[in-house]
Amino acid sequence: MMAAGAVAVAVIGVASASWLLVRAKLYQQFDTELHSYAQLAATTKTPADALTTLRETDRRDASAGPEHSAGLVVQFLTSDGNATGPGVGAFAGIPITGQARQIAHGQVPDGSEAVQIGHDHFRVWTVHTASGAAQVARGSEAIDDTLAQLGLYHVLIGVVGVAGAAVVGRAVARAALRPVDLLTAGAERVARTQDLTAEIPVSGKGEIARLSDAFNSMLSALADSRAAQRRLVEDAGHELRTPLTSLRNNVELLIHESTQTDPAKVLSSVDKSRLLNDLDLQTIELTTLIGELVELSKEDTAPEPLELLQLADVVGSAVERVRPRAPAMRFETAMDRAEVLGRPVSLERAVLNLLDNAAKWGPSTGTVHIVVRTDGELATLTVIDEGPGIPDDDLPHVFERFHRADSARSMPGSGLGLAIVEQVAKLHGGGVHATRADSGGAEVSMTLRLADRDS
Repeated sequence: MMAAGAVAVAVIGVASASWLLVRAKLYQQFDTELHSYAQLAATTKTPADALTTLRETDRRDASAGPEHSAGLVVQFLTSDGNATGPGVGAFAGIPITGQARQIAHGQVPDGSEAVQIGHDHFRVWTVHTASGAAQVARGSEAIDDTLAQLGLYHVLIGVVGVAGAAVVGRAVARAALRPVDLLTAGAERVARTQDLTAEIPVSGKGEIARLSDAFNSMLSALADSRAAQRRLVEDAGHELRTPLTSLRNNVELLIHESTQTDPAKVLSSVDKSRLLNDLDLQTIELTTLIGELVELSKEDTAPEPLELLQLADVVGSAVERVRPRAPAMRFETAMDRAEVLGRPVSLERAVLNLLDNAAKWGPSTGTVHIVVRTDGELATLTVIDEGPGIPDDDLPHVFERFHRADSARSMPGSGLGLAIVEQVAKLHGGGVHATRADSGGAEVSMTLRLADRDS
């Protein structure tokens, strides 16, 4: 429809301009010839003499047929604008208009105009003379018929052209938009079936092909995200089941104990205090696990804005937060100046997780070494503890969600701390690494990209 509409506008414009130009040219030629007749008539004494002279002129003109002067009408006017007598020729006299009177008075120059004699259309040229004016008229039906036929031809050709443009435009549009139809059908299928593994077929190398590739990439990213969410939910469900079961058993034991009347079945104050302490620890562990799950599920969608940060300031703040948890432990720092573009809360949480991990595994009166070094475009934060180190079998898995070494089963923790560190590092364009330190303890590093000073 757009192609047909554009062609229709173009055809109407071109046809109208063509018809108007032809009309102007025909009337110009007609008036030029009529003007020469009027000037010739002005040299005669009477309208009858003028008509005879004009007919003789036509007979001498080889290009003029016998019917050329058959439709002429000649009329003379006095200086006051009245006819000197009846007009002579094939028709009655010429109607005297205001323009003809002004020409006879000499008020305006010679000119032509359209008049109607009976039911026929004429054009008349009026020439000023010494005694008034001479008028010569000729019927313009031939020109009108020619223009009508020409207009009809223009309309027919225009209609055919617009119809052809509509057919061709539809075919071209359908061929061009077929990939869009496929893309639309694929999107509707994904919305209907929720199947993110379905791909849109890609053909060609145009913009539509690029759009299809982008759509497939988006589907792949969404599928990966959904799979990650499913794994997180499954792992979280598995990890939450144990503390919840323990909590439920302890609560049920307390409820059962409160209903007993037999002193032998009532818990001692020591057992009850130990049970309540276990409930408190389990509640704290469950709260920590849920908090870490929430942090982990945020991924990179957190609305926290990026800021220019000194990594040393972030580490210092994290050290101050971890000191109350390990009051007897020493935290020694050696840090280069490193400016990063990051999310302050997320970065501090990652550093705090590294320090908590080191404090948990190191001796209560030991030392945790914190080193920040820059190399090219990267800054590396390394935390080294004096604990037993990470077993070689566990090194490839320490950053996996919910992974806990066999030796850590009896210790508090959710197995999500280092997974959060890895997530934050990747979010800031860096990475993580774990190995055994020279001292025998664990050495965990987080690499971040330095801020671009030019930006």
